[in-house]
Amino acid sequence: MALTSRKQPLYDQLVDILSEKIEHECVAGDMLPSERDLSERYGLSRTTVRLALQELESLGLVIRQHGRGTFVADRSVHTANLMQTYSFTQQMREMGRDPKTIILEFSEIEADKNLAEHMGLRLGEKVIKIDRLRCADEMPLMIERTHLPMRKFMMFKRPMLEGKSLYEVIEGIFHEKVRVAEEEFYASIARPADARLLGIGEGAPVLDLERVTYNTHNEIIEYTLSVARADQFKYKVFHYRNDAQ
Repeated sequence: MALTSRKQPLYDQLVDILSEKIEHECVAGDMLPSERDLSERYGLSRTTVRLALQELESLGLVIRQHGRGTFVADRSVHTANLMQTYSFTQQMREMGRDPKTIILEFSEIEADKNLAEHMGLRLGEKVIKIDRLRCADEMPLMIERTHLPMRKFMMFKRPMLEGKSLYEVIEGIFHEKVRVAEEEFYASIARPADARLLGIGEGAPVLDLERVTYNTHNEIIEYTLSVARADQFKYKVFHYRNDAQ
C-alpha cells in the first residue's frame, strides 16, 4: 500500500495512518511493525519511516526501545498534583502500583558553585548525593538526583533508604519537618545516559524537574533534579482567584 503523492509530506501521511491505527486498533504495550516492515508496506524509505516514528514518539503515542522495537504508549497516566509535597513512593502506592527504587549512587561530595547557589551553602561544603532510579511494576519511570546538606544529615547512611521513602527518613529519623517544596518542570529530550536507564530512545521526550524543599525554619533540606518519562507522567497545578483583585 503506497501513500498518495499529495502535498502533505510522506512521513506526515504515515504519522496520520499510524496514529489512527493506534487510536482504534491498538492497546498500550502493543508492538508496532518494524521499520523495515513499514517501509515495505507503505513503499517508503527507512529514513521516512524513522522520521514518522520519531514524530509519534514526540507526541507521546509510542515508546521506542533500543534493540526491542516500538511499542504503543500507555496514555492512561495519572496526574501528580504539584500543590502537594510530592512522594513517588506514595503516589505509586495510591495508584495500586508496586514501587521500586534502585540506588545508583550514594556518596559524599563537595558543593560546587551551582549546588552552593541552589542550596544556600558555602562553596565546598559537604553534601550527600543520592541518585535513584524509580520504577513501578518493574518499569523504569524516573531518575532522581538528590542533594542533602551534610550538616543536617550527618548520620544518614544508605541502608536507611531500604524500605522507606526519602521523606520518611527525613522526617521520621532526622526530625526535619517539611514545610514547603518548590518545584519547576519543563519539557526536554532524553540524554543518552538517561535514555539507557529509562529504557527509552535517545532524544525521546522527558520532563525535567527541579525541586527545592524547605523545613519549618525556612532552611533548604533537599535539592533534587529529576528526569521523568513524558509518556508516564503529567502534572497539574490549581490556580485560585483572589476575589479582592
